Amino acid sequence: MTDTQYLPADEDAVLRFNRKSEVDEDVDMTPMIDCVFLLLIFFLVTASFALQKALEIPPPEQREKDAVSRSIEDVESDDDYVIVRIDPDNTIWVNDSEAPSEQDLLLKLREARQPASGSGGTGPTNLLVLADADAQHEFVVRALDAGNAVGMEHIRLATEDDSEM
Repeated sequence: MTDTQYLPADEDAVLRFNRKSEVDEDVDMTPMIDCVFLLLIFFLVTASFALQKALEIPPPEQREKDAVSRSIEDVESDDDYVIVRIDPDNTIWVNDSEAPSEQDLLLKLREARQPASGSGGTGPTNLLVLADADAQHEFVVRALDAGNAVGMEHIRLATEDDSEM
């Protein structure tokens, strides 16, 4: 047998594969979507979602009886005040009773807020935080937050400096 037997008689009848000349007109969106998701994750991770706590401080009222300043001794003799003292070494005292931890502070403030036995009225509703000038800010804020947590209606802050005495 010769090689010519396997050739078709017509040379144009040779098997030819047609190539598709169609160009894909759609843009591949996968890389763009990946970039968008990466940016979204980046901004979500770096955004600060912490809520800032703040105590509302009302403006001073301009009534005559409030305009008179009261000394610490006047406030200490008033039964409607709970006094929280903060020493220079950051020891917290509630009405002359030491509160070494935050839980003790809350417990002692709740006890001080209870009405005295035998009186049908309510307990003290005002809190005075009397902090030494050398006390750390953390302990002062802890006392203010504890007073707010137990429901004190009026919270006042005062500082005392040894040089003033």
